[in-house]
Amino acid sequence: MLEDNKKVVFLGGDHAGFKSKVELLAYLKAEGYDAVDLGVFNEDPADYPDIAREVGEKVQEHPEAKGILICGSGIGMSIAANKLRGIRAVVANDENMAELSRQHNDANILTMGGRIISVDEMKKIVVKFLTTEFEKNEERRVRRVDKLNNM
Repeated sequence: MLEDNKKVVFLGGDHAGFKSKVELLAYLKAEGYDAVDLGVFNEDPADYPDIAREVGEKVQEHPEAKGILICGSGIGMSIAANKLRGIRAVVANDENMAELSRQHNDANILTMGGRIISVDEMKKIVVKFLTTEFEKNEERRVRRVDKLNNM
């Protein structure tokens, strides 16, 4: 949390995720999140690794924050973001995947496919991701995340 105890969420999307990102940004702001748009800002072709790096670096700088990345499938963004130390990005196509990624893996970036998931479904997935806590009292979960962080 950065300002006024609001949860901070950094959003990014390439051209394929632009429209979904814009709608999610408005939705999160309406829900009281400090939602920060890191681009892209139009539908011109863009390279998803650049956007994933931008969001990933912000999450590295602000570990209490979360990130959301949207490209065509969510896969490219996930691969790119996971190149950054301490980032645990997950593609979640439903609420169950989002919930488990937070509970078991302490995922800090959610990626989704703008060409695969409707914005209405994305909203449900995002809420589940942002409201689910990591099971930090489960030693095995902490041990496994520590191993990921040390790779």
